[in-house]
Amino acid sequence: MRARHFSPAFAFAVVPPRSPYATDAARSRGRLIEEPHSPSRSVFQRDRDRIIHCTAFRRLAHKTQVFVPHEGDHFRTRLTHTLEVGQIARTLARALGLDDDLAEALALAHDLGHTPFGHTGEDVLDELMAPYGGFDHNAQALRIVTKLERRYAAFDGLNLTWETLEGLVKHNGPLLQADGGVGARYAKRGLPAAILEYNAVHNLELAHFASAEAQAAALADGIAYNAHDLDDALRAGLIDFAQIGKVDFLRDIGGEIAALYPGLELVRAIHELVRRLITFFIEDAIAESRRRIEAAGVASVADLRAHGAPLIGFAGAAASADTAIRGFLLTNMYRHQRLVRIRDQAGLIVRDLFSRFFIGPDLMPAEWAEAAARAATSEARRARVVCDYIAGMTDRYAAAEHRRLFDETPELQ
Repeated sequence: MRARHFSPAFAFAVVPPRSPYATDAARSRGRLIEEPHSPSRSVFQRDRDRIIHCTAFRRLAHKTQVFVPHEGDHFRTRLTHTLEVGQIARTLARALGLDDDLAEALALAHDLGHTPFGHTGEDVLDELMAPYGGFDHNAQALRIVTKLERRYAAFDGLNLTWETLEGLVKHNGPLLQADGGVGARYAKRGLPAAILEYNAVHNLELAHFASAEAQAAALADGIAYNAHDLDDALRAGLIDFAQIGKVDFLRDIGGEIAALYPGLELVRAIHELVRRLITFFIEDAIAESRRRIEAAGVASVADLRAHGAPLIGFAGAAASADTAIRGFLLTNMYRHQRLVRIRDQAGLIVRDLFSRFFIGPDLMPAEWAEAAARAATSEARRARVVCDYIAGMTDRYAAAEHRRLFDETPELQ
C-alpha cells in the first residue's frame, strides 16, 4: 500500500468533547480497599501517579526492550518505550474523547511485569516455572500492583481502581469466552493463577472487552514497538536503510523522504521514517476507531465492553502494513545473529540464578529469604518467591548477582 503524504499539522489537534463511551472517573467502580477521594486529582490521575512512583516503574530504566545496555545507552529500555507508549496512548485517547489519564495509566503500567533481558528472561522463567504454573508478564504486572509493591501502610500493592486493573489484565481482549471457557490466548495452559486469585476477590469481568482507554493503550504499544524497534535496528546497523524496501509500505515512505530531501543524512532519514510511520498509524487508528464505533452504535461504556470485537484499531490496509512490519522485524532484527547470541547468554544468567536461589533461598536479600522460608512447606510457593525476585531484577542487577554467585558470567555482547 502507499503511505499518505505526511502533514505536519495533525488533523485532530482540537480536543473533542468527552465521548459517551469514555470511562468516567467520577463513576469509577472504586478500589478493593476503600480510600478517601483526593481533592486535587481524579481517581485515574491518582492511579497514574502511583504507578510512576512505584519501585517497579523505576526499574524499567534498566530493563531491556530489545538490546541489552551493553550495546549502547542511546537504545531504548523498557522505561523509554513505556513513556513513548504513554504519549501515543494520550494522543489516541484525547482525539477520541476518552479519559486520557486512564489511557496513560494503563500505558505506563503495561510493562511492569517484564523480566530482565527482555523476552528472553520471560521465556526462560516460563520454562523454569512450568511445573508451578508458568510465568506470564501480564499476570506478573497484576501481582506487582496488587501484592508485591510494599509501600503503603494500609495495604500491599498500589490499590488501583477497578478500571485500571481491568485494563491491565484485559487490554489485549477478554480472557474468557462467553460460555466461561478459556480464551485463545490461554487455551493451552489455562489462566494464570495470579489472575484467577485476584479475580475471585475483585471481579474483573474476564469475559468482556476492556474499556476503550485500555484498547487505545494496547494499540499504542504496538505502534511504539514497531516504530521504535525499527529505529533501534537501523541505528545499530542490524538493518540497512535500503532493506526497508522489502516492505511496500516502508518503501513508499522512504521514497517520499528521498523525493522531498535528496541526499538527506542517514540519521535524519531514519528519524523522518519513524515519525511518519507513527503519525500514519495514529491518524489511521483515530479515523478507523471512529468509524467502528459509529457503525456499532455504541452509546455507553457498557455498550463498548459488551461489543463482540475491539472497537479501537486499524483499518484493513493499515493492519496489513502493521503485520508486514512485524514480520520484517522478526526476520531481520529479532533473529539477527548478534541478538541470538546475547539472548543465549542472558538466558544462561537467568537459569543459573533460579537454580541457585531455589536451592539456597538464604542467598537472596533478607525480605525475600524470609518469604521463601515462610513458603518452605510448598515447593511451588518457594519457586514463585524466587521467580518474583528474579523477575523484578534489572539487567545489570541480574548480571551483578550472577557475578557474586558464580565464577564466570557471560559478557552479554
